[in-house]
This record gives sequence, C-alpha cells and structure tokens, in this order.
Amino acid sequence: MRKIRIAQFGEGNFLRTFIDSYFTALNEEGLGDYEVTIIKPITFGSLATLKERGCKYHIVLRGVKEDKAVEEVREITSVKDAINPFEEENRFYSLAKDKDLKIIVSNTTEAGIVFNKNDKFDAGLADISYPAKLTKFLLERYKANLPGVYLLPVELIDNNGEALEKAVNEYIDLWKLDDGFKEWNKNENHYCSTLVDRIVSGHPKDIQTENHLNDLIGENDPLCSIGEPFGLWVVEDKGNVSELIPSGEHDINVVISKDVPVYKKRKVRILNGSHTNLVPIALLMGKITVYDCMQDERLSKFVDDTIKNEILPFISSSYKDNLLFAEEVKNRFSNPYLNHQLTSIALNSFSKWKERDLPSFIDYFCHYRRIPTNLTKGFAALLALYSKITKIDGEYIVKLKERDIEIKDNVSILERFVSKEPFESIMSDESLWGIDLTTFKDFKLNVIQYINELLDEKVII
Repeated sequence: MRKIRIAQFGEGNFLRTFIDSYFTALNEEGLGDYEVTIIKPITFGSLATLKERGCKYHIVLRGVKEDKAVEEVREITSVKDAINPFEEENRFYSLAKDKDLKIIVSNTTEAGIVFNKNDKFDAGLADISYPAKLTKFLLERYKANLPGVYLLPVELIDNNGEALEKAVNEYIDLWKLDDGFKEWNKNENHYCSTLVDRIVSGHPKDIQTENHLNDLIGENDPLCSIGEPFGLWVVEDKGNVSELIPSGEHDINVVISKDVPVYKKRKVRILNGSHTNLVPIALLMGKITVYDCMQDERLSKFVDDTIKNEILPFISSSYKDNLLFAEEVKNRFSNPYLNHQLTSIALNSFSKWKERDLPSFIDYFCHYRRIPTNLTKGFAALLALYSKITKIDGEYIVKLKERDIEIKDNVSILERFVSKEPFESIMSDESLWGIDLTTFKDFKLNVIQYINELLDEKVII
C-alpha cells in the first residue's frame, strides 16, 4: 500500500478533530497509508504533550441523532510526527524533501494567508508569515528535483487556494528567486481551494466533562478534543486530487467539486458569519457558550433574524437549499454537548468580521440603501468589547461582569484600543476593512450610539 505523507501546518483542535480524523478513517478503511506530520505555524504554544504521547490522542464526537444523545470516541492514529520549525529547522526542510510527501494542509486562521513585503528571505522562520515559510519549504523541494504537491488550505477566506498561490508567487518575486522555481510552482503544485465544516469546541473546559470523557476514553487524555458528528470537506477538483483525497463518507463527508465557492459562500456567511456577529454581544451579556446563547430568547432571536433577514437573501445559490442549511446550522448551534466557548470563536475577530460579515453587510446595503440593523449591532459590540481591553503582563484582558477574558487578535489592532484610538478612526481605516465604513449612510452614528449603550451596560437587542 502506497505511503502518503501530509505536512500539516497547524496543531490546533480543529485540524486534529477534522483533517486528522479523516486520514485516520482512510487508514482504517484500507484506502491508503496516510501519515500526518504536524508543523507548528507560530511560535506560541507547545508540541511537548503531543510528542510525549507519540502523537496519538482521541476525539469525541458529541451530538444528537434521532433524538438520542451520541458520544462517539475515536482514537486518532494518522499523526506520526510533530515538528517545531523554530527549534528544528533541519527537520522542517527535510520534510520538504520527503519523496512520500503529497499533500500540504494549513489552518492559520483568516489572518494567516498574507503577503508581507517586509519579510526577508534570510530572516528566521519565527519572523515571517506562513506563506513565506511555505515558499522556503517548497524551494527546498524544488532544489531536490522532486515533484510538486497538493496544497489544501482550510482557512475561511474566499478562494483560499488561489490566495495562497498568489502569496507564494509574491514572495518568489520579492526575493528574486529562480525563474525555474516559479515555473515549477506553477506547473507542479496544485493549489486547491477548500471548504471545511465541523463545529469543534476542543478540550473540555470544566472538570466534570473532562472526567466524563476520560472515563469514556478509558484514560486521561489531555489532548482529547470534542467535535460534532457532522463534517463536510469540499475540495476543488484539480489535477488528480481525487486519487489522494477519496470522496464520500469517511468520518466526514468529502466532496470533490469544481464549484467550491457555492458551498463556501453559504457556509461562511450563514454559519461563520452568524457566529462571529453573535459573539461580542453575547460576551458582553455574560454568556459563555454558543449553547447558552441559543437558550436565551433574545440572542436566539437575534441569530435567527440576522440569518433570515440580513444574510440569506444575498446568497445567490438555491434559496431553498440555503434555508435548509440555515435551519440545520441553528440546530447545530443548539447542540448541548459541544460546550463551544465564545472566547474560542472570538480569536482574530477583526479579520473574521471582515471576511464573514462585511460581504453580507455590503450586499444588504446595496440592495436596500440602508444599513442592516443586526450586523451593525454586532460590529458595534465588537468595538465596545475591544474598547474594554487592558494590557496586563503582555496579555490583552477584558474585565466582564463575572469573569476576565483574554482577547487574541493582531497585536497592532489590540494596541490601537489600548491607546484609546477614536472609534471613527478605526471604522474609517481602509487597511482594516478594504473600505471606509463611515461612508455608509447612518453607520457611524448608529455604531457610536450602540457602543455608548453597551458601555452603559444596556442590552441593545
């Protein structure tokens, strides 16, 4: 059976509960010999526990099927190695030259696929973006006279494969690399856009759930991660990708398609967009999980109205299919077994709001010539939440009524709130949003009004 090695940029809960479960299923079904090597994409965090456990861990898929609670334990065995490129640079480049390497997967959030003209070729791996690291990784493979690979980014941005390829080419040009390498990258590598869909809440946050899952697993697993049973991976049909990524149900449902944008637009706008727009308001109201929100009549209605009135009408594919998907999404949000933390969804909220909510906002405004109420409230809550940031020992902390939370986002954005930059300045910054948001009629006025109400601890929904 042929060996297929996967380089996975990202060690987070999502990839470990989604991609690695898929490759484990393929191995169990005898469809290949898939081996994943995890690569840390950023400096913070540790691979120590993963390495100590021989890269083995469990996931628990929790949900409701036919009105019955379901808890399925799966041992993930497809991960065979883990590399910290900031400490193991030689091993990082050795992987690039592995003849069995066929696939590269990445999840570096919406903020990860970026081109930074200030990145230097001779800089350390810790000091350059993910696409810059990838360019150097691929260059080593080219120099070794090896064939290209299939690159499957799962970051939730439009045309993520195309965006990643563009960034790599920009680094090739910036660093004046070999023309032959540029041709090799164009002809040998296949950058496939993808869509992923599974709600993953990660490791349990409370000791009772943790103990319960350890009992189910039969051991104490600090890497155990919780996900929902639903799973969908849509992969752009390029080259011979279907020979490496079998379609059909393999823990997750895999679809190989020429039309990934149809699936992506629906999922990103409805599921991710409503998630992102909900979180700041919910945090300010003292909620902890998505399930808590769906049990709150006001927040549940806020989600329902946002989807129905401000998102659904502007997704161009079948309205009936989109409506069915939206109903399924709301049911998934109400899964009591996920314990999906709002603080987890809040990671990099600025780039998420731009990618997930701003397109719906613009479509609504262009159609009705007025701002959408709920998306505007969600944006105002985002600014209000960030305005509460205090920098403590290098962390960006927001003190809420019943708890303190850490806000994780681009440091330059966080520092603007620490310095109390005026809200109007942030709203009008085209480098953040791609457009001056204050040019939308009544937007600035309404946002400032909502912020003031939120800071006075009023509920605006």
